[in-house]
Amino acid sequence: MKVVIAAAGTAGHINPGLAIAKKIQEEEKNSQIIFIGTTRGLENDLVPRAGYELKTIEAYGLSKKISIENIKKMIKTLKGFGEAKKILKEIKPDIVIGTGGYICGATISAAHSLKIPTLLHESNAFPGKAVKMLARKTDTILVSFEDAIGRIKNAKKIVYTGTPVKIKKQNYTLEQKYEIIKKVSLKEDMPIALVFGGSQGARRINQAIIEIIKIGSNKNYQIIWATGPKQYDIIKEELENNNISINHIDNMKIIPYIYNMEEIMNVVDVIVARSGAMTITEISKVGKPSILVPLPNVSHDHQLYNAKVLQNVGAADIILDNALNGEKLNTYIEKIVLDKHKCETMGNNALKVSIDDVENKIYEQIIETIKNKKS
Repeated sequence: MKVVIAAAGTAGHINPGLAIAKKIQEEEKNSQIIFIGTTRGLENDLVPRAGYELKTIEAYGLSKKISIENIKKMIKTLKGFGEAKKILKEIKPDIVIGTGGYICGATISAAHSLKIPTLLHESNAFPGKAVKMLARKTDTILVSFEDAIGRIKNAKKIVYTGTPVKIKKQNYTLEQKYEIIKKVSLKEDMPIALVFGGSQGARRINQAIIEIIKIGSNKNYQIIWATGPKQYDIIKEELENNNISINHIDNMKIIPYIYNMEEIMNVVDVIVARSGAMTITEISKVGKPSILVPLPNVSHDHQLYNAKVLQNVGAADIILDNALNGEKLNTYIEKIVLDKHKCETMGNNALKVSIDDVENKIYEQIIETIKNKKS
C-alpha cells in the first residue's frame, strides 16, 4: 500500500499521523508511507525522527481580513496546491490521509482533483476550518469525539474512532506505584497533582503554581510540575529572586519535561493541564480527574469544547485562562484530591469517554475507503 499523510504544525496534528503510519506498517510490512508538510512546523523534527520521508509544500492559514500579507499567503497556498498535485502524481498513492494543520487544504484538494481516495482525521471536539472546508471533497472523516459529528456539515461519511495515543491505563501494584513516586522524590502517602502545559509550557498555569509555591498553600497535597523546557530557566530565576530554590520546595517536584508520562499519569490523583485534543484523550485513557485551563484565542475556542467533553460527563472542572490564579487553582485541587470518593468518581467518569481499539478502527476505515473508491 502507498500512503501519503498530510500533517503539519503542532505535535497534536503530527502524532496521530505517525500513529496511523505505524499501524499501517504493522498490518502491511511492505507499505510505503510519505508525509507532506511545510518547512516551518514540528513535522521537520518528528517525521524524520520516526523514520519517514517528508516532502514539503507551501501552505498557510488564511484570515478573512483583506491585507497584502494575506494575499501573499493565498498565492503561496495556491502554489502549494500545485506542488501537492505534482507530488501525488509522482507517488500515485492508494490513499491520502490528513491529520491536521493548514497542509490538509492543499493536499486533500489535490488528491480529490486526481480522484485519489481521501480520509481526514479530526482530533478536536470543534472541527477546524480545514475539515469543514474539505467535508464535501473527503471520502471519509474520522473524529475523536462524538460531539464533533454534528458540527461537520455536508460530509459523505463520518466515523467516530477516537485518537490514537501512546498512553494507556496501567493497573500498577502498590509497590510499583510507590517505586514510580519515589523516583520523582515525592512522598507515598500524600495525594499528587500533575501539572503541565504541553511541550511549550503554559505561562498562566505556571504563574498560578508559582503563586501556590510563594504562599505554601499545597500543605495537604504534592505537585509534580512539568514547566516546559523553554520556561524552566525563567521559572527557576523567578523563584531564586524570591529566595526559593527550585530543587528544595516542600511537597513539590519541578522538572522541564516528563519523559515517562504514562507512568506519571497513572500514579497521580488529579491532572491540571491545557485541553488540547491529545491531552483530553490521554486523560480519558488513564481515567483521572482533571482541572482544565483551555488555551484562549485559538480557532473557535476548540480547547474549550475539548474540555467540555470531560466536564459534561463529570470528569473535569474548567477554569478559564483569564480567571486562573494560585488561590483558585489550590481550591480546585484540594476539592478533588482531599475527597477520595469524588476523586474516584471523576476518574471513572473520564474512562467513559475513552475509546478502545482506536488504531484498528482507523485502519479498517482506511481499507474500506480505498475499496469503496475503486468499486
